[in-house]
Amino acid sequence: MDHVARIQAAWADVWPELDVSPIGVIGRLHRVGLLLTDQLRLIYRRFGLSEGEFDVLATLRRAGEPFERAPGEIAAHTMVTTSAVTKRIDRLECAGLVTRRPSEEDGRGRVVALTPAGRDLIDRAVVEHLRNERRLLSELTPEQVKELEQLLTIWLEKLEPPRPC
Repeated sequence: MDHVARIQAAWADVWPELDVSPIGVIGRLHRVGLLLTDQLRLIYRRFGLSEGEFDVLATLRRAGEPFERAPGEIAAHTMVTTSAVTKRIDRLECAGLVTRRPSEEDGRGRVVALTPAGRDLIDRAVVEHLRNERRLLSELTPEQVKELEQLLTIWLEKLEPPRPC
């Protein structure tokens, strides 16, 4: 009996008519999320990064040459506020991993770009991150991974708010 099953059993003992079946999915998904986050953060720390800093560097790397985006674009691609992105960029700039310059299209705007050191770091970190994710998924069969991805995609489409055009 796992932790979630023990919680369900405890509820059944004290309130038998209460339907606690949602806890079976939501509780386990929550616990899996926490455990996965702990395992993912091990890799980020190995490269001297926080989860948020990794996310910003990876967002810039995914942008392709010249590996730059406006802070608002970074926020949109990381699902955090612009002020949270600014704090992350400040730390990354101090570490020499990104630079900021005025935007050529918008005189008030800024553009954030990976430095060569930032690109080297994120390239190494992403390879290790994906190796770690494969390791974590190796507890499931390829068929289970595919089915889980399909189910989570369907569910996420129903839960996430529509993206603005």
